[in-house]
Amino acid sequence: MMENKLLLKVENAGIQFGGLKAVSNTNVEIKKGELIGLIGPNGAGKTTFFNLLTGVYAPTEGNILLEGKRLNGLPPYKITRKGISRTFQNIRLFNELSVLDNVKVAYHTNSKHSILSSIFRLPPHFTGEREMEEKAIDFLKIFNLDGFLYEKAKNLPYGQQRRLEIARALATQPKLLLLDEPAAGMNPNETEELMNLISFIREKFDLTVLLIEHDMQLVMGVCERIYVLDHGQLIAEGSPSEIRNNPKVIEAYLGEEVS
Repeated sequence: MMENKLLLKVENAGIQFGGLKAVSNTNVEIKKGELIGLIGPNGAGKTTFFNLLTGVYAPTEGNILLEGKRLNGLPPYKITRKGISRTFQNIRLFNELSVLDNVKVAYHTNSKHSILSSIFRLPPHFTGEREMEEKAIDFLKIFNLDGFLYEKAKNLPYGQQRRLEIARALATQPKLLLLDEPAAGMNPNETEELMNLISFIREKFDLTVLLIEHDMQLVMGVCERIYVLDHGQLIAEGSPSEIRNNPKVIEAYLGEEVS
């Protein structure tokens, strides 16, 4: 397990669209190696918060720091290079590309050969492409997707598309992986497999993970700490047992105890 150093610090961050505060005065700290949950009712601001962390939106208040360096205002591709990668609530693959090419695209984020070598088809281009392909194939073996290398991504079953999206996110070599409702649309068996996969990749790749999820069994089963958003504001933070019994959380979920 990694050192208990602070990786992500969100200080009073928020975003306002016109007169509407979608996320407000949010404070989050995540240490290296943690697996953290982010939950809340529909419309609570969870995906908006992910969009702030990844540069889709620039915060209108507060700061976002990764390893002490401010990310405010950086475009998404620069934030990816600094070490934050994500999946999406609705799967976003390159549907017409092969499984292999979906992962190779992600490896290009950290490509070491220059654009000129690619334009002029110089030796470094071919060497770099060969190395990326070998890495991508090895990577897909870990996710049991190596039997579908040349299959179009759109032809994979739903659960395997989810695996491919996670594999592609990991291929950017992130320090922090953001998973946005990875169990959405999965049956109980697929959800259980996903729980095991998340725990496995965290250990295998020495990762820090922040997870949005509506499936409380998954969240309570894998997360060490949980943050709760409601109407764009954090209302609770604690261990799964503390969150399960928190009156504010129970009230936010329409009076039903989080189980």
